[in-house]
Amino acid sequence: MNSIEHLVYMANQIGRNLEALGHDHAVAATADHIASFWDPRMKRLIFERLEVGDPTLSDIARAAVTCLRDRGAPAPQSRATEFAAVDQPGGSDAG
Repeated sequence: MNSIEHLVYMANQIGRNLEALGHDHAVAATADHIASFWDPRMKRLIFERLEVGDPTLSDIARAAVTCLRDRGAPAPQSRATEFAAVDQPGGSDAG
């Protein structure tokens, strides 16, 4: 598996893991995850896959990447992608 195939696989896995939330929420949560945890090079490569119409992108992954490309990152969808203020407990240092 090359790096581009691996990125598509990861985007599909994220979407698959979140699909129980329902399509719209899974799309937003997948977009949030990619925006928060993927580096700019990874995002550029997945956007390129969208542009060429990669048929291996799942519906959720395709919609999430389209959302990121067209509208930017959505609001945080989980506590893992929210950063608490300095004086608040429960913050995440991920991303």
